Amino acid sequence: MSKTAKIIAAITFITFCVFLGFSLYSWFVLGTLSPSAVLFSFILLSALFSTINIRSTVEKDKADGDQRIQTKSAILGYYVLALSAGLILFISEGTINANEIDNYPLLIVVCLALVIQPITQFFANKTHSQKDIYTGE
Repeated sequence: MSKTAKIIAAITFITFCVFLGFSLYSWFVLGTLSPSAVLFSFILLSALFSTINIRSTVEKDKADGDQRIQTKSAILGYYVLALSAGLILFISEGTINANEIDNYPLLIVVCLALVIQPITQFFANKTHSQKDIYTGE
């Protein structure tokens, strides 16, 4: 990971911790859970894992053409699913203001849709990197 990516990851992590802390504080002390803070925390978590997953162009050039097409189509499908879930949430609630969301299960589904792909890619990169160390490839 480049120096710029590390700085971005650190800033994203600190911002994520602040929003998570605010969400937990308002939930435990004030007794209210802010849907916008939850949504933004998951967006920051997704951005954090996406930043960690940045690889150099040399590593990207190793992939086959067919594998690259399958990967790009899977990522595109993931973004279409996440966007669709978000649209369904805001249309069903009839509001654009995230603080007025009452459907917490659908909010959690949207939040999970935002973080599943980056987290999966993070663990796949870790597994792939460890195989390279052991096999020398």
